[in-house]
Amino acid sequence: MVMSTSLLTSPATSKLPPPSSPMFTSKLTAANASSTPNCHNPTTMSRRELAISIAAGNALLYSSSQLMLSAPPALASGVDEEYTKETSEVIGKVRTTIGLDKADPNVASAVAELREASNSWVAKYRREKSLLGRASFRDVYSALNAVSGHYISFGPTAPIPAKRKTRILEEVDTAEKALIRGR
Repeated sequence: MVMSTSLLTSPATSKLPPPSSPMFTSKLTAANASSTPNCHNPTTMSRRELAISIAAGNALLYSSSQLMLSAPPALASGVDEEYTKETSEVIGKVRTTIGLDKADPNVASAVAELREASNSWVAKYRREKSLLGRASFRDVYSALNAVSGHYISFGPTAPIPAKRKTRILEEVDTAEKALIRGR
């Protein structure tokens, strides 16, 4: 048996189909109706065109699914306006309640109102994932937690210590500034 020195005439490559056969064409047909490439056939596209169209379809599906998952802009702005209004009200209640004198006869009712407002605010907005990362939410939540914790532990008529009061007022101030900036 004599081996050929040329790669083109070797026995292994002589069994391969010629390059013009359908196996080597760079066109794919949608229904495999024709085995020869036809550039004028609208159902024929190159592998690159097929890959691009699949990628574009996937991108379209992904973007449309993201649009469906996110809230519409009008609805999101409505939640934002409501959040801003209610958070400002809660901040005002915190300031007035911790600013009351311990001898004031309205302290117990003011603390009860604050606890009711803070419980409803927390219950309403801690479920909103869009608000959880905001600085205003974090600071108001922390201030409400400190105020509620104090009044639960020491009673509604117990004065808040100066150090704790200062920290709560600082958190409320930074929350209000963040709220004005939309954060």
